[in-house]
Amino acid sequence: MTTLGIIGAGHIGSQVARAALANGYEVVLANSRGPETLSALIEDLGPGARAATAAEAGAAGDVVVVTVPFKAYASIPVEPLAGKVVIDTNNYYWERDGHVPALDEGRATVSGMLQAHLPDSRVAKGFNHIMAKDITTDGSPAGTPGRRALATSSDFEDAAAVVERLYDAFGFDTVNVGPLAESWRVERDQPAYVVPQTREELVANLACAERGAVAA
Repeated sequence: MTTLGIIGAGHIGSQVARAALANGYEVVLANSRGPETLSALIEDLGPGARAATAAEAGAAGDVVVVTVPFKAYASIPVEPLAGKVVIDTNNYYWERDGHVPALDEGRATVSGMLQAHLPDSRVAKGFNHIMAKDITTDGSPAGTPGRRALATSSDFEDAAAVVERLYDAFGFDTVNVGPLAESWRVERDQPAYVVPQTREELVANLACAERGAVAA
């Protein structure tokens, strides 16, 4: 049985946990406040879920989902995630995170910065352009007409393939955007961001993306 370590137990993290548990995964969740603060969520999630510290969740996960506010990405433990596929759900909101010139000026990407922080992990973008509630409600079986599609991006083919398998299990088609340098195409203020779309529509929206400077 595959275990997902989930660092960040907010809206996205808890919904990924629910979908994973429904598909036979075990989940180990962590937040910034300590395992004891997750007792109500763990009780709600039921068997197969347990709370831990971030380092413990990272160590326990065969695959690790990082879903913390971008401003906290540097707090993600490095060593427990070494050698693992790490799924990054992050988006940059300068109003919350503070201005980051490299992102404002289009010289870096959110997931690329996490990859630099985790040099021995294989980072892939995932679940960043879907509303949390839709993760457990919008999926449908493979081959369903109009099946919703989500994007992934990674510098590692095997990491992107892990996200694709997870998407398919949860009921979504996948479009691979390519390397992390292209992951901005599916982030905030781009045509593909948080809109339901088929694979064909997602491909078209990705192609329409334009990278401009962030407003002050």
